[in-house]
Order: sequence, then C-alpha cells, then structure tokens
Amino acid sequence: MSSPFSPPSGSEPDRRFVLALGAGMAASIMVRPVRAEPEDMTRAILAFTGGAAPTPGKVALDIAPLVENGNAVGVEVRVDHPMRADDHVTEIALFTEKNPQADVAVFHLSPRAGRAHVVTRMRLATSQHVTALARLSDGSFWTDTREVIVTIAACTED
Repeated sequence: MSSPFSPPSGSEPDRRFVLALGAGMAASIMVRPVRAEPEDMTRAILAFTGGAAPTPGKVALDIAPLVENGNAVGVEVRVDHPMRADDHVTEIALFTEKNPQADVAVFHLSPRAGRAHVVTRMRLATSQHVTALARLSDGSFWTDTREVIVTIAACTED
C-alpha cells in the first residue's frame, strides 16, 4: 500500500503525485508566521511578574526610535539600582508587542554582575512597542517602554 506522499511503488511518479507535491510545497511557502497582538505582550508581562503591575522608573531602555531594518536592532537596558547581596536586580526581561513571540529574552543577574546592564540585538517583525522589565530581589518590578518604527520588517516571510 502506498502513502499519499510517495509515488506508487515500482513506478515513476505520475502527474497527479507531482502536482499534489508541488501544491503542498507552494502552500507551505506562502504560510506566514503568526504575529502577536498587544494583548499577548500584556499576558507575557503578567506571567513574568506573577500578576503584579510593574512600576515605571529605574529602567532605562535604549533603542533607536526609527530603524531601517528589523533584522538586527540594538537594544541596551540599564537599571538604576545597587547590586548588593541583599538588594539587587535579579532579572531583566525584554518583551515585544507584535513579534511572533512576545517574550524575547530574560537575563538572569546576581550581585556579582556589579551593575544591572545588558546589551543585545533583537529582531522586530514590524513597528511596535518594546518593553524592558527588571525584577528586584525585594520582589518589585520596574519598567520602561519605547515605540520603535521599523521600515523593513523582520520575523516575516514575504
């Protein structure tokens, strides 16, 4: 018994098989990745904070307001907080509003880091808001958000 994905055994592929295979490949190429919605970012942030509302302040998100290409966007996050053993930043997280996945990165820190500062690059699917959050050792959350306009999108197939 032959599979619908293989030609009949012992013979050359027939025209129907080749057409079906071509149509399947064309359909898979045309499928676009799902984009997140702003509500997805809100849900991801609430999952990160355990439902706590983050407070604006302490976090400085440095990202260009206008980027030509969304494939590699530089991001820098600084948190104005001491890094002592009893009082420090434990995590810095990045979230995006319209990327296929809202939670982009989580950086785990300890007092040995010396300062709460991370630099990375990320892909942006389209123009959107980017949010940085910091979790402190006392359980509080601090945030900063920036709007980024992207002229050439990433994370999509055209």
